[in-house]
This record gives sequence, structure tokens and C-alpha cells, in this order.
Amino acid sequence: MLKSVVGCCKVYISESRNRIALESIERASTLFPLAPIINKFEDVAYNRVGYTLVSEMGVSGPSHLADAVLAMVKAAFDTIDFDVHSGTHPRLGVVDHICFHPLLDASLDQAATTARCLATDMGSNLQVPTYLYGAAHEEGRTLDSIRRVFGYFKPNSSENRWIGGLKSDSLPLKPDSGPSQVTSAKGVAVIGATNWVDNYNIPLLSSDINAVRRIAKRVSGRGGGLPSVQAMALAHGEGVIEVACNLLDPNNVGGERVQEEVERLAREEGISVGRGYYTDFSQDQIISRYFKLFQNRI
Repeated sequence: MLKSVVGCCKVYISESRNRIALESIERASTLFPLAPIINKFEDVAYNRVGYTLVSEMGVSGPSHLADAVLAMVKAAFDTIDFDVHSGTHPRLGVVDHICFHPLLDASLDQAATTARCLATDMGSNLQVPTYLYGAAHEEGRTLDSIRRVFGYFKPNSSENRWIGGLKSDSLPLKPDSGPSQVTSAKGVAVIGATNWVDNYNIPLLSSDINAVRRIAKRVSGRGGGLPSVQAMALAHGEGVIEVACNLLDPNNVGGERVQEEVERLAREEGISVGRGYYTDFSQDQIISRYFKLFQNRI
């Protein structure tokens, strides 16, 4: 019988065009059937893929979830070269971001313990500088604060693209695990534990990146807009720029509220707005799909 103490892990990898690499990553996860991939979201323009895995959350020590993610990370490093990566989504490494979320009766402390175990394994076994944030970090450091230190939000090439690896082998911030120097082919990794976060992207029919940046800033909590919303403007194909949002408290400020505010701000700029979309299932949908998957195996 499945327990209700389960956790979710979202893994964001800087690749969506290399089918051989993605197949290798997904094959690695199948070695841990108790931590299945519940969702996969690919974005060719961003050259980024997000996987959502779910499994029982252990009280302490390693878990099926951490073991599955570690295997996927290793496969990613074996098949992807960060030096030749190019996309319109910012990133700090082959494995750009990993986050654990408690579901149902699991606690944030359990998610944080799992995150720290994975960070230790990645740093020592895979030799990648690894940074912790949220509940996994002793001071509760935020994800965006780490990214700002690395210049994550500023494109390093023309046409609002990020091309190639980090420009220096020295690190501006001491890692929580792993070597103090970075390998350009791998980059660095950031691992956290937080309560549930929704990702909601809204396409704007415009090529004016500065105008969409103004909208993104005004809709975000940091810019005086909606609390618990983080937003940035990202080119997404010809004539389209997205306001890509992290909804840190989606029960209070969800996608519909953000959609309304972006549409209001876009009218002031004379820009048309398309319908936004989530990049993952809702928390309830993920839980339902996880339990249904195992019921079908019985």
C-alpha cells in the first residue's frame, strides 16, 4: 500500500534538442521505478527540459527520489556539453536547477534533508559545484539571490540568448558541496527545498524586449507588483516574448491573476497578449497521477 508521505522533485536540464541525451537521461530514471517521472516538459526555443518525479519521502538519508535524480544528473553530464549549449532561457549548468517539494503528509524538513543528501552526492561523486537554497540552506537563502551573483538574468550573447558555459573557472560564491572551481562543460547546479511553486508563462506578441521587461518587472513582487510572483522577459521564437513567472504562493496568487495583470500592463504598452500556460500539472494532478500509476501496476 502506498504511503501518503511523498515528495516531488523538479529537475531542469539545459537541453531539449538532443534526443540521444534525453533518452539516456530518461533511461537512467527507469532504474528506480519507485520514483517515476510524472511529467516532462520540453521547450525547443529555451533548449530546456523539465522533469517532475514523485516518490515516498524518507525521514532521513537517501531516498528513491534522490537516487533517481542522481542517476539522471549523471546521464546528463555524460551526454551534454554545456560549452556548446545555446538557448533563450538563462542557465548556470547542464543541470540548471533541482527543487524538492513536500506533498500530502510529507514535511518541508524531509524535502530539505533529501535535497542536502543529493547535493552532497553531486558535489563529491560528480564533482560539480552545488549550491543550496530555501529550506535546504541553513540561512534560507533564495534561488534568485544565487542566480544574481552569477549574472543569470543577463544574456551573454546577442538576440537575448545564452550561449556557452560560464566564462571563468573561478566561482563568485563558495559552493555548499563540490569543488571550488567549475568545469565549463558541466557548469554549476542549484538544489533547493520549498513549498509548492507553479511555473506560468504568458506569450506577448512583440519583439520589443525592453517593453516586455518593463511589464515583467511591474508584475513581479520585486518590482512592486503581485506579491509572491517572480517574472522575467524571455524571447520565445520570432515575434514572441514570454513573461515567464514563478508563482511562489499559487493558492493566493495564481495564473489567472497574473494573466489579468499582464494583460492590463500590456494594454498600456500597446502589446497583444496570448493565453498563458503552466509548464507542469497542478499539485493535485501530480498526486493523482502518481497514485493512479501504481494502482495500474497492481
